[in-house]
Amino acid sequence: MSGKIIVIDLEATCWEGNPPPGEISEIIEIGICVLDQATGVIDKNRGILIKPVHSAISPFCTQLTTITPDLIGKEGISFEEALHILGKEYQAGQHAWASYGMYDKNMLQKQCALRHIPYPMHHKHINVKELFRQVTRIPRKVGMSQALDILGYPLQGTHHRGGDDAFNIARILRYCLNHSEAAIE
Repeated sequence: MSGKIIVIDLEATCWEGNPPPGEISEIIEIGICVLDQATGVIDKNRGILIKPVHSAISPFCTQLTTITPDLIGKEGISFEEALHILGKEYQAGQHAWASYGMYDKNMLQKQCALRHIPYPMHHKHINVKELFRQVTRIPRKVGMSQALDILGYPLQGTHHRGGDDAFNIARILRYCLNHSEAAIE
């Protein structure tokens, strides 16, 4: 194994049903960490809170993620600032990146397009959900917490918080890379 892989997990505004009129789902947290393929070390783990522009954080969203409007008001930055951090501190355009499933990639692309911002990520994306299914040879894709259960790994941190979920996804990815044929370039 060689190189570093950026692992991302997004949290977005959400509702129990459809969004209220005029609101859309948008990213409110980018969870990120870096997996070093050579050493297996997972570091630079953090959650970047983002102030939504086109929606409000619903009680349902807070219940799911623990992210409150007050927390976003105090610690949130703009989406543009968050992408700047991805580029400057994580060199997001220079390293392969991974997420659990395709939601995060699709959401990031959609929000960049909506805001007319260049997509900051490298073209090489690893779908950890699919890779896990292939490596373990289970007949269907499973959620992140179920994958951890299958591996006998306890969930670390708070589920549905970006930084914690990114770390847990990196643990699953590390297992997959250690049990598959090739490193990710």
